[in-house]
Amino acid sequence: MPTGRRSRRWRTGKPGRPKAPYKVAPKGLVDAVVEKTRAKGRVVSIAMRAIFGTMAVVVLALAKSKASRAWSTSFVERQNGTDRHRNARKARKTYRFSKEWSCHAAVTYLTMYTYNFCWPVRTLAVKDQQGHRHPRSPAMVAGLADHVWSMAEWFSTPVVRHC
Repeated sequence: MPTGRRSRRWRTGKPGRPKAPYKVAPKGLVDAVVEKTRAKGRVVSIAMRAIFGTMAVVVLALAKSKASRAWSTSFVERQNGTDRHRNARKARKTYRFSKEWSCHAAVTYLTMYTYNFCWPVRTLAVKDQQGHRHPRSPAMVAGLADHVWSMAEWFSTPVVRHC
């Protein structure tokens, strides 16, 4: 995922601390928000607006999507829920926490990668002609793996492969 680049703010010559650097969005980034208007606790209208890019680019990105034709937060929220469930450091109201950012990031990568490669998701399974279910992981659906990996296989695979 593109993270943008840091932009430096130059001194103005005025007294006081200079403003902190800020991030500039990468070129080609497309993002939109869904705004729900509520009245008496019920949603009365839903509007979408582009944050980065134009609405035409947003509609084109949605048309190309294999997952959904609507801009929604459900995918991100599902990922966040899975992340909290599998990573005790992110659970709500817990004593397990990360004192160091590097440890927190390492456990996050571990839980997300093992979920995507080593966890067969029930709703992604396919049936053959005999009606037998064949489990698939999210990495298999994305074309990144040809089988559900074991944890031992995951830990023994080198991160960088030399050809």
